[in-house]
Amino acid sequence: MIMKNSDNIANLIQDRFPPEVQEIVTIAGKAAGQHHYKLYMVGGIVRDLLLGRPSPDLDLVVEGDAVEVARYFAEILHGKVTVHTRFRTATVKWDSMNVDFATARSETYARPGVLPTVKAGDIVTDLSRRDFTINSLAVDISSGEVIDPYNGIKDIEKRLISVLHEKSFIDDATRIWRAIRYEQRLDFTLEPDTLRLLKRDLDMLDTISRDRIRHELELVLKEEKPEKMIKRASELGVLEKLHPSLVGDNWLIETFRKAREVVSPDSPLTELFLALLAYRLSERETEELIVRLRLRKLQTQILRDASLVKGRLIKLRESGIKPSEIYNLLHGLSVTALTAVSIDTDSPTVKENIGLYLDTLRYIRTALTGKDLEKMGIKPGPHMKEILLKLLQARLDGQVTDKQGEIEMVRKQSNSN
Repeated sequence: MIMKNSDNIANLIQDRFPPEVQEIVTIAGKAAGQHHYKLYMVGGIVRDLLLGRPSPDLDLVVEGDAVEVARYFAEILHGKVTVHTRFRTATVKWDSMNVDFATARSETYARPGVLPTVKAGDIVTDLSRRDFTINSLAVDISSGEVIDPYNGIKDIEKRLISVLHEKSFIDDATRIWRAIRYEQRLDFTLEPDTLRLLKRDLDMLDTISRDRIRHELELVLKEEKPEKMIKRASELGVLEKLHPSLVGDNWLIETFRKAREVVSPDSPLTELFLALLAYRLSERETEELIVRLRLRKLQTQILRDASLVKGRLIKLRESGIKPSEIYNLLHGLSVTALTAVSIDTDSPTVKENIGLYLDTLRYIRTALTGKDLEKMGIKPGPHMKEILLKLLQARLDGQVTDKQGEIEMVRKQSNSN
Protein backbone atom coordinates (compact mmCIF):
# COMPACT_ATOMS: atom_id res chain seq x y z
CA MET A 1 0.00 0.00 0.00
CA ILE A 2 1.34 3.44 -0.92
CA MET A 3 1.68 5.91 1.93
CA LYS A 4 -0.09 9.21 1.31
CA ASN A 5 -0.49 11.15 4.56
CA SER A 6 1.54 14.33 4.98
CA ASP A 7 4.00 12.88 7.47
CA ASN A 8 4.79 9.95 5.22
CA ILE A 9 5.16 12.17 2.14
CA ALA A 10 7.53 14.47 4.05
CA ASN A 11 9.58 11.44 5.01
CA LEU A 12 9.64 10.20 1.42
CA ILE A 13 10.87 13.59 0.19
CA GLN A 14 13.60 13.60 2.81
CA ASP A 15 14.62 10.01 2.09
CA ARG A 16 14.40 9.96 -1.69
CA PHE A 17 15.20 13.47 -2.92
CA PRO A 18 18.83 14.53 -3.25
CA PRO A 19 19.76 17.37 -0.82
CA GLU A 20 19.97 19.90 -3.68
CA VAL A 21 16.40 19.09 -4.76
CA GLN A 22 15.14 19.36 -1.17
CA GLU A 23 16.79 22.77 -0.96
CA ILE A 24 15.17 23.91 -4.22
CA VAL A 25 11.74 22.83 -3.00
CA THR A 26 12.25 24.63 0.32
CA ILE A 27 13.36 27.88 -1.34
CA ALA A 28 10.54 27.69 -3.90
CA GLY A 29 8.04 27.20 -1.08
CA LYS A 30 9.36 30.31 0.66
CA ALA A 31 9.15 32.28 -2.60
CA ALA A 32 5.50 31.27 -3.06
CA GLY A 33 4.71 31.98 0.58
CA GLN A 34 6.16 35.48 0.23
CA HIS A 35 3.33 36.20 -2.24
CA HIS A 36 0.73 34.24 -0.22
CA TYR A 37 0.41 31.68 -3.01
CA LYS A 38 0.22 27.92 -2.68
CA LEU A 39 2.93 25.87 -4.35
CA TYR A 40 2.65 22.26 -5.45
CA MET A 41 4.90 19.55 -6.82
CA VAL A 42 2.93 17.89 -9.59
CA GLY A 43 2.95 15.09 -12.10
CA GLY A 44 5.79 12.68 -12.74
CA ILE A 45 7.91 13.63 -9.75
CA VAL A 46 5.04 12.77 -7.37
CA ARG A 47 4.33 9.53 -9.22
CA ASP A 48 7.99 8.51 -9.11
CA LEU A 49 8.27 9.56 -5.46
CA LEU A 50 5.46 7.15 -4.57
CA LEU A 51 6.97 4.42 -6.73
CA GLY A 52 10.43 4.87 -5.25
CA ARG A 53 11.90 5.71 -8.64
CA PRO A 54 14.33 8.52 -9.50
CA SER A 55 12.67 11.34 -11.41
CA PRO A 56 14.43 13.72 -13.81
CA ASP A 57 11.63 16.29 -13.63
CA LEU A 58 10.79 18.85 -10.95
CA ASP A 59 7.50 20.44 -11.97
CA LEU A 60 6.14 23.15 -9.68
CA VAL A 61 2.67 24.67 -10.00
CA VAL A 62 1.58 27.90 -8.35
CA GLU A 63 -1.99 28.79 -7.42
CA GLY A 64 -1.39 32.41 -8.33
CA ASP A 65 1.20 34.05 -10.58
CA ALA A 66 4.04 31.63 -11.28
CA VAL A 67 6.11 34.36 -12.95
CA GLU A 68 6.16 36.44 -9.75
CA VAL A 69 7.26 33.41 -7.73
CA ALA A 70 9.92 32.51 -10.31
CA ARG A 71 11.38 36.03 -10.24
CA TYR A 72 11.59 36.05 -6.45
CA PHE A 73 13.10 32.55 -6.51
CA ALA A 74 15.69 33.73 -9.06
CA GLU A 75 16.65 36.69 -6.85
CA ILE A 76 17.43 34.33 -3.99
CA LEU A 77 19.58 32.04 -6.14
CA HIS A 78 20.95 34.75 -8.45
CA GLY A 79 19.44 32.97 -11.42
CA LYS A 80 18.10 34.03 -14.80
CA VAL A 81 14.37 33.95 -15.55
CA THR A 82 12.85 33.08 -18.92
CA VAL A 83 9.12 33.85 -19.11
CA HIS A 84 6.67 32.07 -21.43
CA THR A 85 3.84 34.58 -21.50
CA ARG A 86 1.24 32.49 -23.33
CA PHE A 87 1.09 29.85 -20.61
CA ARG A 88 2.20 32.08 -17.69
CA THR A 89 5.15 29.80 -17.00
CA ALA A 90 8.75 30.61 -16.23
CA THR A 91 12.08 28.81 -16.12
CA VAL A 92 14.81 29.81 -13.69
CA LYS A 93 18.39 28.84 -14.55
CA TRP A 94 21.40 29.15 -12.29
CA ASP A 95 24.77 27.42 -12.31
CA SER A 96 24.04 24.12 -14.11
CA MET A 97 20.50 23.76 -12.78
CA ASN A 98 17.03 24.92 -13.80
CA VAL A 99 13.49 24.63 -12.50
CA ASP A 100 10.12 25.32 -14.13
CA PHE A 101 7.26 27.21 -12.49
CA ALA A 102 3.76 27.01 -13.99
CA THR A 103 0.58 28.88 -13.13
CA ALA A 104 -2.29 26.53 -12.25
CA ARG A 105 -4.54 26.65 -15.27
CA SER A 106 -7.35 25.12 -17.28
CA GLU A 107 -7.18 24.19 -20.95
CA THR A 108 -9.65 24.03 -23.82
CA TYR A 109 -9.01 22.65 -27.29
CA ALA A 110 -10.45 24.53 -30.27
CA ARG A 111 -10.04 21.40 -32.37
CA PRO A 112 -8.20 18.08 -32.09
CA GLY A 113 -4.43 18.15 -32.35
CA VAL A 114 -3.86 21.87 -31.79
CA LEU A 115 -2.26 23.43 -28.76
CA PRO A 116 -4.83 24.41 -26.11
CA THR A 117 -6.18 27.77 -25.02
CA VAL A 118 -5.38 28.33 -21.35
CA LYS A 119 -6.66 30.43 -18.46
CA ALA A 120 -5.82 30.57 -14.77
CA GLY A 121 -7.35 27.97 -12.45
CA ASP A 122 -6.82 26.16 -9.17
CA ILE A 123 -4.76 23.02 -8.58
CA VAL A 124 -7.67 20.59 -9.11
CA THR A 125 -8.51 22.27 -12.41
CA ASP A 126 -4.84 22.10 -13.36
CA LEU A 127 -4.69 18.37 -12.60
CA SER A 128 -7.78 17.79 -14.74
CA ARG A 129 -5.79 18.69 -17.87
CA ARG A 130 -3.16 15.99 -17.25
CA ASP A 131 -2.76 13.03 -19.55
CA PHE A 132 -3.16 10.10 -17.13
CA THR A 133 -4.41 9.58 -13.59
CA ILE A 134 -0.93 8.60 -12.37
CA ASN A 135 0.30 12.03 -13.47
CA SER A 136 -2.68 13.91 -11.98
CA LEU A 137 -1.16 13.99 -8.49
CA ALA A 138 0.12 16.96 -6.53
CA VAL A 139 1.79 17.56 -3.18
CA ASP A 140 1.15 20.81 -1.30
CA ILE A 141 4.67 22.01 -0.45
CA SER A 142 3.60 23.80 2.73
CA SER A 143 1.48 21.03 4.28
CA GLY A 144 2.66 17.86 2.55
CA GLU A 145 -0.95 17.05 1.64
CA VAL A 146 -1.42 14.84 -1.42
CA ILE A 147 -4.00 16.10 -3.92
CA ASP A 148 -5.46 13.12 -5.80
CA PRO A 149 -8.82 14.01 -7.42
CA TYR A 150 -8.66 11.27 -10.08
CA ASN A 151 -7.56 8.25 -8.03
CA GLY A 152 -4.03 8.31 -9.37
CA ILE A 153 -2.68 6.56 -6.28
CA LYS A 154 -5.17 3.74 -6.75
CA ASP A 155 -4.00 3.29 -10.35
CA ILE A 156 -0.37 3.33 -9.24
CA GLU A 157 -1.19 0.55 -6.77
CA LYS A 158 -2.94 -1.41 -9.53
CA ARG A 159 -0.14 -0.54 -11.99
CA LEU A 160 -2.56 0.87 -14.56
CA ILE A 161 -2.31 3.61 -17.19
CA SER A 162 -5.70 5.34 -17.31
CA VAL A 163 -6.84 8.47 -19.14
CA LEU A 164 -8.93 11.01 -17.27
CA HIS A 165 -11.80 11.23 -19.74
CA GLU A 166 -13.34 9.82 -22.93
CA LYS A 167 -11.94 12.54 -25.24
CA SER A 168 -8.36 12.48 -23.94
CA PHE A 169 -6.78 11.02 -27.09
CA ILE A 170 -9.06 13.13 -29.30
CA ASP A 171 -7.92 16.34 -27.62
CA ASP A 172 -4.25 15.40 -27.90
CA ALA A 173 -3.30 12.23 -29.73
CA THR A 174 0.35 12.51 -28.66
CA ARG A 175 -1.00 10.96 -25.46
CA ILE A 176 -1.17 7.68 -27.39
CA TRP A 177 2.62 7.61 -27.61
CA ARG A 178 2.94 8.76 -24.01
CA ALA A 179 0.60 6.00 -22.82
CA ILE A 180 2.88 3.44 -24.45
CA ARG A 181 6.01 5.06 -22.98
CA TYR A 182 4.68 5.04 -19.44
CA GLU A 183 3.23 1.55 -19.73
CA GLN A 184 6.52 0.06 -20.85
CA ARG A 185 8.85 2.20 -18.73
CA LEU A 186 6.96 1.49 -15.52
CA ASP A 187 5.93 -2.09 -16.38
CA PHE A 188 2.30 -1.06 -16.01
CA THR A 189 -0.71 -2.13 -18.11
CA LEU A 190 -3.07 -0.03 -20.19
CA GLU A 191 -6.39 0.01 -18.35
CA PRO A 192 -8.99 -1.81 -20.53
CA ASP A 193 -11.15 1.22 -21.29
CA THR A 194 -8.05 3.33 -22.00
CA LEU A 195 -6.83 0.63 -24.40
CA ARG A 196 -10.21 0.68 -26.14
CA LEU A 197 -10.08 4.45 -26.53
CA LEU A 198 -6.50 4.30 -27.80
CA LYS A 199 -7.45 1.86 -30.55
CA ARG A 200 -10.58 3.84 -31.37
CA ASP A 201 -8.66 7.10 -31.74
CA LEU A 202 -5.58 5.93 -33.66
CA ASP A 203 -6.50 8.08 -36.65
CA MET A 204 -6.35 11.16 -34.43
CA LEU A 205 -2.56 10.89 -34.75
CA ASP A 206 -3.07 12.34 -38.23
CA THR A 207 -4.20 15.61 -36.60
CA ILE A 208 -0.82 16.12 -34.90
CA SER A 209 1.88 18.23 -36.53
CA ARG A 210 4.97 16.48 -37.92
CA ASP A 211 7.22 18.25 -35.41
CA ARG A 212 5.18 17.05 -32.43
CA ILE A 213 5.07 13.48 -33.72
CA ARG A 214 8.84 13.53 -34.26
CA HIS A 215 9.29 14.86 -30.73
CA GLU A 216 7.27 11.96 -29.31
CA LEU A 217 9.41 9.46 -31.22
CA GLU A 218 12.56 11.17 -29.97
CA LEU A 219 11.31 10.81 -26.40
CA VAL A 220 10.76 7.10 -27.00
CA LEU A 221 14.26 6.70 -28.42
CA LYS A 222 15.73 8.41 -25.33
CA GLU A 223 14.20 5.81 -23.02
CA GLU A 224 16.41 3.22 -21.35
CA LYS A 225 14.95 0.43 -23.50
CA PRO A 226 13.08 2.07 -26.39
CA GLU A 227 12.61 -1.24 -28.17
CA LYS A 228 9.94 -2.15 -25.60
CA MET A 229 7.89 0.92 -26.58
CA ILE A 230 8.45 0.35 -30.29
CA LYS A 231 7.39 -3.29 -30.09
CA ARG A 232 4.25 -2.32 -28.17
CA ALA A 233 3.51 0.49 -30.61
CA SER A 234 3.82 -2.02 -33.43
CA GLU A 235 1.39 -4.41 -31.72
CA LEU A 236 -1.19 -1.63 -31.27
CA GLY A 237 -0.91 -0.27 -34.83
CA VAL A 238 0.68 2.98 -33.64
CA LEU A 239 4.09 2.46 -35.22
CA GLU A 240 2.67 2.06 -38.71
CA LYS A 241 1.19 5.56 -38.41
CA LEU A 242 4.80 6.78 -38.72
CA HIS A 243 5.31 4.61 -41.80
CA PRO A 244 3.48 1.41 -42.78
CA SER A 245 6.75 -0.46 -43.40
CA LEU A 246 8.16 0.06 -39.90
CA VAL A 247 8.16 -3.05 -37.74
CA GLY A 248 8.85 -3.56 -34.05
CA ASP A 249 9.81 -7.22 -33.86
CA ASN A 250 12.36 -9.51 -32.22
CA TRP A 251 14.97 -8.53 -34.81
CA LEU A 252 14.66 -4.90 -33.74
CA ILE A 253 14.85 -5.82 -30.05
CA GLU A 254 18.08 -7.74 -30.65
CA THR A 255 19.51 -4.93 -32.78
CA PHE A 256 18.88 -2.30 -30.11
CA ARG A 257 20.50 -4.58 -27.52
CA LYS A 258 23.60 -4.85 -29.71
CA ALA A 259 23.71 -1.07 -30.07
CA ARG A 260 23.94 -0.62 -26.31
CA GLU A 261 26.81 -3.10 -26.22
CA VAL A 262 28.94 -1.40 -28.88
CA VAL A 263 28.34 2.24 -27.95
CA SER A 264 29.76 3.93 -24.86
CA PRO A 265 27.16 4.40 -22.10
CA ASP A 266 27.99 8.11 -22.14
CA SER A 267 27.23 8.45 -25.85
CA PRO A 268 23.76 9.57 -27.03
CA LEU A 269 21.99 6.67 -28.70
CA THR A 270 18.91 8.48 -30.01
CA GLU A 271 20.11 8.96 -33.60
CA LEU A 272 21.60 5.46 -33.74
CA PHE A 273 18.30 3.95 -32.60
CA LEU A 274 16.50 6.00 -35.27
CA ALA A 275 18.87 4.66 -37.95
CA LEU A 276 18.29 1.10 -36.74
CA LEU A 277 14.52 1.59 -36.70
CA ALA A 278 14.61 2.78 -40.33
CA TYR A 279 17.30 0.34 -41.47
CA ARG A 280 14.99 -2.09 -43.29
CA LEU A 281 13.22 0.65 -45.23
CA SER A 282 13.97 1.07 -48.91
CA GLU A 283 15.50 4.30 -50.15
CA ARG A 284 12.07 5.56 -51.21
CA GLU A 285 10.51 4.59 -47.89
CA THR A 286 13.34 6.31 -46.03
CA GLU A 287 12.62 9.54 -47.89
CA GLU A 288 8.92 9.17 -47.04
CA LEU A 289 9.77 8.80 -43.35
CA ILE A 290 12.04 11.86 -43.49
CA VAL A 291 9.16 13.92 -44.87
CA ARG A 292 6.52 12.39 -42.58
CA LEU A 293 8.49 13.26 -39.43
CA ARG A 294 10.14 16.37 -40.81
CA LEU A 295 13.41 15.02 -39.50
CA ARG A 296 16.15 17.36 -38.44
CA LYS A 297 19.17 17.93 -40.69
CA LEU A 298 21.46 15.55 -38.77
CA GLN A 299 18.79 12.84 -38.57
CA THR A 300 18.13 13.13 -42.30
CA GLN A 301 21.83 12.86 -43.12
CA ILE A 302 22.21 9.74 -40.97
CA LEU A 303 19.27 7.95 -42.59
CA ARG A 304 20.39 8.89 -46.12
CA ASP A 305 23.99 7.88 -45.41
CA ALA A 306 22.84 4.51 -44.07
CA SER A 307 20.95 3.97 -47.34
CA LEU A 308 24.09 4.85 -49.31
CA VAL A 309 26.19 2.35 -47.36
CA LYS A 310 23.60 -0.38 -47.87
CA GLY A 311 23.98 0.22 -51.60
CA ARG A 312 27.74 -0.37 -51.29
CA LEU A 313 27.60 -3.59 -49.27
CA ILE A 314 28.52 -5.82 -52.23
CA LYS A 315 31.88 -4.06 -52.57
CA LEU A 316 32.39 -3.93 -48.78
CA ARG A 317 31.89 -7.72 -48.61
CA GLU A 318 35.06 -8.30 -50.65
CA SER A 319 37.70 -9.67 -48.31
CA GLY A 320 40.64 -8.46 -50.42
CA ILE A 321 39.47 -4.86 -50.76
CA LYS A 322 42.25 -2.30 -50.30
CA PRO A 323 42.13 0.13 -47.35
CA SER A 324 42.08 3.02 -49.83
CA GLU A 325 38.99 1.54 -51.49
CA ILE A 326 37.26 1.20 -48.10
CA TYR A 327 38.16 4.83 -47.41
CA ASN A 328 36.76 5.97 -50.74
CA LEU A 329 33.50 4.08 -50.13
CA LEU A 330 32.92 5.44 -46.63
CA HIS A 331 34.69 8.79 -46.37
CA GLY A 332 32.38 11.68 -45.52
CA LEU A 333 29.52 9.48 -44.34
CA SER A 334 28.03 9.76 -40.87
CA VAL A 335 29.73 7.69 -38.16
CA THR A 336 26.28 6.93 -36.73
CA ALA A 337 25.10 5.59 -40.09
CA LEU A 338 28.22 3.42 -40.42
CA THR A 339 27.75 2.11 -36.89
CA ALA A 340 24.13 1.21 -37.67
CA VAL A 341 25.14 -0.74 -40.77
CA SER A 342 27.92 -2.49 -38.88
CA ILE A 343 25.44 -3.58 -36.20
CA ASP A 344 22.84 -4.75 -38.67
CA THR A 345 24.96 -6.54 -41.26
CA ASP A 346 25.35 -10.31 -41.05
CA SER A 347 28.68 -10.16 -42.92
CA PRO A 348 31.82 -10.41 -40.74
CA THR A 349 33.83 -8.90 -43.60
CA VAL A 350 31.60 -5.82 -43.76
CA LYS A 351 31.88 -5.42 -40.00
CA GLU A 352 35.66 -5.72 -40.23
CA ASN A 353 35.97 -3.22 -43.08
CA ILE A 354 33.69 -0.64 -41.44
CA GLY A 355 35.55 -1.16 -38.17
CA LEU A 356 38.89 -0.58 -39.93
CA TYR A 357 37.60 2.68 -41.34
CA LEU A 358 36.10 3.91 -38.06
CA ASP A 359 39.06 2.89 -35.91
CA THR A 360 41.96 3.75 -38.21
CA LEU A 361 41.49 4.86 -41.81
CA ARG A 362 39.43 7.99 -41.19
CA TYR A 363 42.22 9.43 -39.04
CA ILE A 364 45.04 8.94 -41.58
CA ARG A 365 46.48 12.13 -43.08
CA THR A 366 49.37 12.92 -45.39
CA ALA A 367 52.49 14.42 -43.85
CA LEU A 368 52.91 16.80 -46.78
CA THR A 369 50.58 19.75 -47.20
CA GLY A 370 49.77 22.03 -50.11
CA LYS A 371 52.37 24.52 -48.85
CA ASP A 372 55.00 21.76 -48.80
CA LEU A 373 54.20 20.93 -52.42
CA GLU A 374 54.46 24.62 -53.42
CA LYS A 375 57.95 24.70 -51.93
CA MET A 376 58.75 21.70 -54.13
CA GLY A 377 57.73 23.73 -57.19
CA ILE A 378 54.19 22.38 -57.68
CA LYS A 379 51.61 25.05 -58.48
CA PRO A 380 48.20 25.10 -56.73
CA GLY A 381 45.33 23.69 -58.75
CA PRO A 382 43.86 20.39 -59.91
CA HIS A 383 47.30 18.82 -60.36
CA MET A 384 48.26 19.55 -56.74
CA LYS A 385 44.98 18.08 -55.53
CA GLU A 386 45.62 14.96 -57.59
CA ILE A 387 49.07 14.55 -56.02
CA LEU A 388 47.70 14.99 -52.49
CA LEU A 389 45.00 12.39 -53.22
CA LYS A 390 47.58 9.90 -54.52
CA LEU A 391 49.70 10.50 -51.42
CA LEU A 392 46.70 9.79 -49.20
CA GLN A 393 45.88 6.60 -51.10
CA ALA A 394 49.48 5.48 -50.72
CA ARG A 395 49.38 6.25 -47.00
CA LEU A 396 46.15 4.31 -46.57
CA ASP A 397 47.55 1.26 -48.36
CA GLY A 398 50.87 1.40 -46.50
CA GLN A 399 52.92 2.13 -49.63
CA VAL A 400 54.49 5.10 -47.83
CA THR A 401 54.76 5.47 -44.07
CA ASP A 402 56.52 8.75 -43.39
CA LYS A 403 57.17 12.25 -44.73
CA GLN A 404 60.40 11.29 -46.49
CA GLY A 405 58.61 8.52 -48.32
CA GLU A 406 55.97 11.00 -49.50
CA ILE A 407 58.69 13.41 -50.72
CA GLU A 408 60.36 10.65 -52.70
CA MET A 409 57.00 9.63 -54.18
CA VAL A 410 56.27 13.20 -55.31
CA ARG A 411 59.74 13.59 -56.85
CA LYS A 412 59.41 10.26 -58.63
CA GLN A 413 56.06 11.28 -60.12
CA SER A 414 57.40 14.71 -61.12
CA ASN A 415 60.40 13.14 -62.85
CA SER A 416 58.20 10.67 -64.71
CA ASN A 417 56.05 13.55 -65.98
